[in-house]
Amino acid sequence: MGNDLHENGWGGCRDSCRGAGAAIVKTAVIVAAGMGKRLGSRTNGRPKGFLVIDEKPIIEHSIAKLLEVGIDKIVIGTGYVSEMYERLAARYPQIQCVYNDHYESTGSMYTLYQLKDHISEDFILLESDLIYEKKALRRLMEDERPDVILASTFTHSGDEVFIETDEDRHLVNLSKRVEDLASIYAEYVGMTKLSCTAFHAMCRYVAKMLPTTSTLDYEHALIGISKEVKLFVRKLHDLAWCEVDNEYHWNQAALQIYPMIKAREADRSNGGGQGGEVDGHSKAEIGRCGYGDQPGK
Repeated sequence: MGNDLHENGWGGCRDSCRGAGAAIVKTAVIVAAGMGKRLGSRTNGRPKGFLVIDEKPIIEHSIAKLLEVGIDKIVIGTGYVSEMYERLAARYPQIQCVYNDHYESTGSMYTLYQLKDHISEDFILLESDLIYEKKALRRLMEDERPDVILASTFTHSGDEVFIETDEDRHLVNLSKRVEDLASIYAEYVGMTKLSCTAFHAMCRYVAKMLPTTSTLDYEHALIGISKEVKLFVRKLHDLAWCEVDNEYHWNQAALQIYPMIKAREADRSNGGGQGGEVDGHSKAEIGRCGYGDQPGK
C-alpha cells in the first residue's frame, strides 16, 4: 500500500506558483473525499456535503457564498460517491473535481496533495461539511497577510479543534485534546487562506515522511510547516458556523446555527443595523447557541 501510494499519489511536489501573494484570491479548494461514517444513516449513501438544509445541499450553500464573494475557480477533492460531485460540476463551470481513489484509507492531506498539479495560485481552503456566514470568507479575503487561519470563540460542539498561538498570533499547534496545548487561543473553523508557497511547503512536509503520512489530516501539515511559514490566526468573536460530523452537529445546524445565519444575512442584505447587538443577534443569543470565550473541557 505504501509503495502504491508513493508511486501513484505522492510523487515529487514542485513549486509552480503563479501570482502568489496576489491581493485578491480567486480560487477555492474544498476537501470532500470523506465517508462521513459518524453520521450513520443520516447521509443515506451520500457524501456529507450533500446533506440538505433549507432545500439545498450544504455544499451548494458554500458554493453560492464562494461565487458571491468573487471566487471563480473551485477545485473539489472527491472520493466517496464522487459521481455526485461530478454531476454538481456539470452544473457549475467554475468547479473542477479531482478524485482520490484511495479515499477509504487516506486522510484529508492526501486528498489535498492530489490537487498539487491543479493549483498554482493562492486559495481559500475549506471543508465540504461547513455551514457558515459569508462574512467568514470576506474576512479571510480582505486580510492582507498571505496565510491566514480562520478561528472563532469556542462552540462547545464536543469535537472542537483548539488552536495554540505565539504572542504574535501565529500558529504553534492544533489539537482536539486540550492537554496537548500549552495555551488555547481559539477554535479552528475549518477555513484557511493559503498561499501557493505554503501549500507546496505542506506537500513537501508530508512527502518526506512517507509512508507513515497517508492517513494524516491537512491540519497536521499546517502544524508541520508553522516554523517555516507564518500562519496568522484570525479570530472572529461573533461568527455563526458549524461543522457537521455527527447527529448532534446536524441537529445544532438545522435548529440553531443555520437559522441564525439565514437571519443575519437577510438582515445585512436589507441594510439592517446592528444597534447594540453582535451582527444582528444579541450576545445572549449567541451564548445560547454554545459560543463562548472559554474552551470546553
